[in-house]
Amino acid sequence: MDILPGLGDALLNSASDAIIATDREGLITFWNPGAERIFGFAAAEAAGRSLDLIIPENLRARHWEGFRHTMATGTSRYGHGDLLSVPGLTRDGRRISVEFTIVMLRDDAGEVTGTVAVMRDVTKRFEELRELKRRLARAGASS
Repeated sequence: MDILPGLGDALLNSASDAIIATDREGLITFWNPGAERIFGFAAAEAAGRSLDLIIPENLRARHWEGFRHTMATGTSRYGHGDLLSVPGLTRDGRRISVEFTIVMLRDDAGEVTGTVAVMRDVTKRFEELRELKRRLARAGASS
């Protein structure tokens, strides 16, 4: 029963949050307008490419270790409302801060076929918080 016709399409085609789907190998299978806006790559550029496209090089080994574990076990600690905060990489090479949660994709037999991540750019909030902490540290040091 489709209670809200068009809801799925409206969410997937949203330009606010990035929605990125991958297969079991970590190749991008879906890239919405929000992902285009946040990361700077057009959907056609991202499709079929590795998630390394948006993962800073120094974090790739840790990412793939976690990704392989998730694919092998079918579970992620970031799929039940827990947010993961990580640096991301844009098309022009800038590092940004993103928060995301993931959903496991499964076939009819329940086997994991990939993931969908919903990501939000929190760079501005992260930088504001870092500056506030600096100011508090300076104020505490001068008291």
